[in-house]
Amino acid sequence: MGAMQQSFQEFLNRPGLLGDLLGHLEAKSGVKRYYLAAGFIGFLGLYLMFGYGASLLCNLIGFTYPAYVSIKAIESSTKDDDTMWLTYWVVYGLFSVAEFFSDTFLYWFPFYYAGKCLFLVWCMAPVSWNGSQFLYRGFIRPWFLKHHQTVDNVLSDLSGRALNVASAASREGRPA
Repeated sequence: MGAMQQSFQEFLNRPGLLGDLLGHLEAKSGVKRYYLAAGFIGFLGLYLMFGYGASLLCNLIGFTYPAYVSIKAIESSTKDDDTMWLTYWVVYGLFSVAEFFSDTFLYWFPFYYAGKCLFLVWCMAPVSWNGSQFLYRGFIRPWFLKHHQTVDNVLSDLSGRALNVASAASREGRPA
């Protein structure tokens, strides 16, 4: 048995919601939890490729689990899990903005949602080399460090202008 397959089986046997659910299904059906999980993943993959509502399903996968573990990270006393999930949300946000502007072209690609779902699962994978860490360290952080002062200056200037406009509007709105 390969190392990945063994890790997957160990993951399926861990106590918790998923392990308990698979244990219950295994006891009722007589089918090993490994095959139940593999069948579900296979069905999910096929649905993402050919099913109606693949966009919704893909977005739920990319949002629901990360939102849940982000709340758990906020409630935990360690900082590392907070940083991990903040990094995921930065990458998820940038991906969502990029997807918004390119959706007209991307949706024409066959199996787009299956690829998007695999990308999001890679970004949230509980390993140190997951997609979020890779993209943040390799692209987002260097760009941010290079340009953050310029962005801060522009935001400060816009903030000052907005305050001036608001002050002028409130002065003009007062009765004489």
